[in-house]
Amino acid sequence: MKKPYQVIGVGNAMVDVLAEIDESFLIKNQISKGVMQLTDRDRGVHLCSLIKPSKEVGGGSAANTIASIAEAGVKTAYVGKIKNDKLGKVFAADMHSLGVDYSTPFAPLEHPQDTGRCVVLITPDGERTMNTYLGVTEFLSPSDIDSEKMMNCEWIYLEGYRFDGPESHEAFSKAIAACKGDNGKISLTLSDPFCVQRHKDAFNKVITESVDLLFCNRAEILALYMCEDLFDALNLSSKEVETVACTDGENGAYIVHKGELTHVKAKSVKVIDTTGAGDLFAAGFLWGIVNGYDIKTSGQMGCVAGSNMVTQFGARPKEGLIRLFESEALI
Repeated sequence: MKKPYQVIGVGNAMVDVLAEIDESFLIKNQISKGVMQLTDRDRGVHLCSLIKPSKEVGGGSAANTIASIAEAGVKTAYVGKIKNDKLGKVFAADMHSLGVDYSTPFAPLEHPQDTGRCVVLITPDGERTMNTYLGVTEFLSPSDIDSEKMMNCEWIYLEGYRFDGPESHEAFSKAIAACKGDNGKISLTLSDPFCVQRHKDAFNKVITESVDLLFCNRAEILALYMCEDLFDALNLSSKEVETVACTDGENGAYIVHKGELTHVKAKSVKVIDTTGAGDLFAAGFLWGIVNGYDIKTSGQMGCVAGSNMVTQFGARPKEGLIRLFESEALI
């Protein structure tokens, strides 16, 4: 008997504020290029005052993944904390418009924090630098996890960024226990090398005890296993996780499944903006897995989705996954 949900995401819920800037802006404002940095509310407001946002859209890493597979027909739900304010309503409306079951309780209006925002600064080379004010999404707690929903899904998809929250470890544990209790599977994305370094022990515990499918990129997996060589890190990860899907930029992706390594080439494209590339790789891969495709084809779907994402501005694709896969004769 099929479960009501194919994939449920648990992660940050925020709005992306996207702006094109030059390298000097990063230097002047002492911002490290190409990574995600956490900021407080005042810093987030200050950065927004310095730029001219070109777009405000629903965001959050796992939310981008869930939104994309929902648009492509996967039965999904999402868990992420927002406030009933202007940006919170933008986020909720985006998810509902795509058919995502999104019903996480709002943080009260009197809460001292606002709905989270991610200021995404995009340099001319297409690299994205994220300055994230987590706001109320940081306060995701076990009470926000609906155990019945988790029992009724095939996969849950956990966002590594959420390890920055004070109660997120407990929320993840509750979701994992409920999902595993009814033979569901667990996927996790490492999200960011700095995040991995901040919470290395917590990541290792979840990975070794619970994760069936690990998403990462080169920098993240090297940080996790403290390696200099990608293949050494992949070998170590394969001893702990059944499937590891690691992206490596223009080199494509390396998939290790039950100890067997598969390389999937990246499609050659002109890079405009790398925002959301990893999120869409995960979306393509998950879409393939839940629809019964093999590991290599699912990896190809991930690479096609990720490559398409970098050819446009923003973290949500203009073209749906189904059309992309059809254009590449993958379905």
